[in-house]
Amino acid sequence: MTRFVRFHETGGPEVLQIEEGEIGDPGPGEVRIAVSAVGLNRAEAMYRAGKYPVQPQMPSRIGYEGVGVVTALGDGVEGYAVGDRVCVLPMISQGDYGIWAEEAIVPARILLPAPEGLSDEQAAAIWMQYFTAYAIIEVADVGIGDAVIIPAASSSVGIAAIQLANWAGATSIAATRTFDKADALRQLGAAHVVATQEEDLVERVMKITKGRGARCAFDPVGGPYVDTLARALEERGILFVYGGLSGEATPYPHWPMAFKGCSMRGWVASEIWNHPHRFEAARRRIEMGLAGGQLEPVIAKTFNGLEALVEANAYLESNQQVGKVVVKF
Repeated sequence: MTRFVRFHETGGPEVLQIEEGEIGDPGPGEVRIAVSAVGLNRAEAMYRAGKYPVQPQMPSRIGYEGVGVVTALGDGVEGYAVGDRVCVLPMISQGDYGIWAEEAIVPARILLPAPEGLSDEQAAAIWMQYFTAYAIIEVADVGIGDAVIIPAASSSVGIAAIQLANWAGATSIAATRTFDKADALRQLGAAHVVATQEEDLVERVMKITKGRGARCAFDPVGGPYVDTLARALEERGILFVYGGLSGEATPYPHWPMAFKGCSMRGWVASEIWNHPHRFEAARRRIEMGLAGGQLEPVIAKTFNGLEALVEANAYLESNQQVGKVVVKF
């Protein structure tokens, strides 16, 4: 028998329930893992709340990023052995599997060997954030002389974008609502911090870039503020929208985009990992950065045990954190 988390109705963190049952053996192409730690994502919170594009089929398991140790192999699995320490990547539709559990079965295709030298907390906090933020490297091709605006910069993806921009030689501009997190963001490498509720973002960005504007903005919020972000871009700049945290409709900011020939595009990390050649190139670069110290997962807070998942999710949704929220089992 193993304990796992499911929910039977959508809602807040309190709908998460710990249940117990037989996990069984992995099927063809699957592995069973003893879960060591999981990293929480906003997408999981939206899924649980019924606000994600994929709607839960009740009762639903949950959780799709973490680290663990292989305990059994299904038929046809190659490249892994019992005892291997592996990362679980969120390369599946939510609800198909669920690793908020003491043990879980997952497809072998969504595993990678856990990088050496990382703690369980760090290994559970790598792939979603860096593959998501990798858009600024792969698509925007930021480099020396470019500027990157990073809204919600205190999130794990925001911090990953700061690190990737800095590594590429670009100027990272962290955007946050108030100055409460400004010192923390500067300590984590942000070249500049803009408090969007307290100052004019466009004015600050133009001052930082000497009137040129930013090469790209990497936005998980959406909503009407995209018009402001568009006005802060340089000619032919790119406005990425990779989330909808505002809960509001996201308009197309036609005139700011049109006058400068800018583009606005959606983004999700699966755009990389659904294409093997892109996946391998990004994976190699991320692993290089982890080994060289240019990339370092930042843990906001670690919780312990399945019972802590409700509290951990509430903390994630409180917006207090700077970095990744992790739960160890």
